[in-house]
Amino acid sequence: MAPQRARATLAASCAIHFLHDGCSDLLYVLFPVWAREFSLSFTQVGLLRTAYSGALALFQVPAGFLAERWGEPRVLAAGTFLTSVGFFCAGAAVGFVPLLLFLMIGGFGSGTQHPLSSSLVARAYEAGRRRVALGTYNFSGDLGKVTWPAGAALVSAWAGWRWAAQGIGMVVLAASIAIFFLLAPMVGCPASPRQTSAEDRPGDGWGIRNRRGFTLLSAIHGIDNGSRTVFLTYLPFLLLGKGAEMDLTGLALGLTFAGGATGKFVCGFLAERLGIIRTVLVTEAATGLGILLLLALPVTPALFLLPVLGIALNGTSSVLYGTVAELVAPERRSRVYGMFYTIGIGAGALAPPLFGLLSDAAGVPATLSVLAAVIFATLPLTRLLRPSVEGRGIRTTPPARTPG
Repeated sequence: MAPQRARATLAASCAIHFLHDGCSDLLYVLFPVWAREFSLSFTQVGLLRTAYSGALALFQVPAGFLAERWGEPRVLAAGTFLTSVGFFCAGAAVGFVPLLLFLMIGGFGSGTQHPLSSSLVARAYEAGRRRVALGTYNFSGDLGKVTWPAGAALVSAWAGWRWAAQGIGMVVLAASIAIFFLLAPMVGCPASPRQTSAEDRPGDGWGIRNRRGFTLLSAIHGIDNGSRTVFLTYLPFLLLGKGAEMDLTGLALGLTFAGGATGKFVCGFLAERLGIIRTVLVTEAATGLGILLLLALPVTPALFLLPVLGIALNGTSSVLYGTVAELVAPERRSRVYGMFYTIGIGAGALAPPLFGLLSDAAGVPATLSVLAAVIFATLPLTRLLRPSVEGRGIRTTPPARTPG
């Protein structure tokens, strides 16, 4: 793809990511409002989160299959339209059950975003700097997570939550129209299947060129995503146990998120210089060691550590997403990215309750110590991954510098 079109595709994918991730995380602002409005229990609030996230996870693989037939832009436009319907209807909800249904609709729509946008970016940067592009793409999602909740809180305080939800629905609707009319002509729609070499032909139906490599990559991704969710869930409790006030835990999370956003952006560049294997080893080792150091530090030094820990905590994902594209035939990336994201989201959903049982039995510090040990398990898995990525000619060491 021409450089200008590649940059335009990346910009469009970043805007879509910014929008959808923002929609997902602004729900945290609306949950307390809905709990008061509809007299919801904590269990019901949890079910609202599960409705959106669960629907999002379930629709990622089907979205990949649909994209192979209709093209990523059309499916992205349809999914974004579905998300707009979910939020607009949520603004008119009169009780828990309708709200649950409307959030499921919105979640199904957002399920199209991660696999299809990642596939578009990977294809646009087929010739090089794919990890930098995917790191930029991931960074845009973190910006949405910071920006949209703040905007939703301001509108809710000024005009009420119904206006906020329906206003979000209108913005997302406009985005779906823009995706259909602007992105589709830019990247085109799927043509008839091209002739592929024996190496690239997706004989197993999924187009996975190296099953062993993809299995290891998915295992690392599952551990990485699950451990990140567990850490963020129990970090406030660790700080409260150290004597921090509640408002300080909010600052701590903000510092960690800021570091995480930076990590997604920076580690894409780092992988281009150090290579895939070295970068993952560095980020995972730094995450495990950072958690152990955090357990030993008092509150104030811990706050200074959190942004650095956030960089390592989130940085691995940008490297992994780029490697998926290199282990999969181009015409099957949408469906495989869907499966890859589903593995990560599934691990992130299952891990907190399991580690919660351990926290109830042994306490949060012991739980985070075990978490660090689990993170260190990615190090041998990463070393085992080396032959698979080297066998595909994927850069694992820095490129040689040429004169001029």
